[in-house]
Amino acid sequence: MRFKSIELSDFRNYKDLSLNFHPKTNILYGDNAQGKTNILEALYLCCTTRSHKASKDKEMIRIGKEEAHLRIGIEKEGIEHTIDMHLKKNRSKGIAIDGVPIKKSSELIGLVQVVFFSPEDLGIIKDGPGERRRFIDMELCQLDKVYLYDLARYNRIVGQRNNLLKQIGFKKDLLDTLSIWDLQLEDYGKKIIKRRKEFVFQLNKIVYEIHKRISGEKEELFLEYEPNVTEDDFEKKLRGAMERDISQRTSTVGPHRDDIKFLIQDTDIRKFGSQGQQRTCALSLKLAEIEILRKEKKTEPILLLDDVLSELDRSRQNYLLDHIENIQTIITCTGLEEFINRRLAMNRVYKVINGTVFREQEEI
Repeated sequence: MRFKSIELSDFRNYKDLSLNFHPKTNILYGDNAQGKTNILEALYLCCTTRSHKASKDKEMIRIGKEEAHLRIGIEKEGIEHTIDMHLKKNRSKGIAIDGVPIKKSSELIGLVQVVFFSPEDLGIIKDGPGERRRFIDMELCQLDKVYLYDLARYNRIVGQRNNLLKQIGFKKDLLDTLSIWDLQLEDYGKKIIKRRKEFVFQLNKIVYEIHKRISGEKEELFLEYEPNVTEDDFEKKLRGAMERDISQRTSTVGPHRDDIKFLIQDTDIRKFGSQGQQRTCALSLKLAEIEILRKEKKTEPILLLDDVLSELDRSRQNYLLDHIENIQTIITCTGLEEFINRRLAMNRVYKVINGTVFREQEEI
């Protein structure tokens, strides 16, 4: 599996862009704020329907324009495909696969397995629970179409239930209809809890081994799933929270409030870990993502590295680069010195200057 090409029109700071990618290492370098990350964002968006920055569609359209067009060419199992995406300021995005429009964005997710790694991924560890749920959900949605469906249904039900809770404050007679949404919330919520629990168990074993090697056998990392409710007590806790939910006009019980704990020698590094420990944990998670996709999908995922090498010390750089040799990788950085000094492969190099991309060299 690999990206073959990308075309952008009025996306971020790109008026027009057309690039072809090498099957192995592609480097986009240049000063900050020139548009390097925008290319990675476009690739990720075309594979997952979401920006890694959680940006809205209208924010990604070039200033002064009403819409943007993205097209990527991919090769999967020897077959070439194209993904087209139209972003519009005041309407939902349009997506087509091989020229055929799709009705639901969920039809796209999982077609291409991609891992995005940026300095902001440190937020998975040190930011709020929402970042960690997003990490779990994005990985599971690439792996499991059933989970993708269940999650979409659950999120929709939470939204509809919240709307009803707001209306109940003004129309008490609507209270009788709350149980209809509660039954659906429990049904899909239990499926999500079960799948997340299985995933964290699987992820834990892989992360443990990776982190131990990265830390030079000095640290042992354990992941612990912290569900807001369990499958067994969901019904009881949801019923018990009814008055609170009505008062707060929001659903306070369910997997939309789950979290993951990261422990090193019984220390919760979300709160008490050093910057180095949190950074190493984030790296371990991303490498574990790659391993799980390899195992579950029997294919090599594509790796997008956004200015990550400058954030890692030499030993962590070595570990990362040693484990992505057979993966198509697209890397952004500010300079090539690190690659040249260490004689690392640079199969295709582009320089990015203010929304214009120049091809410099190949097969170095």
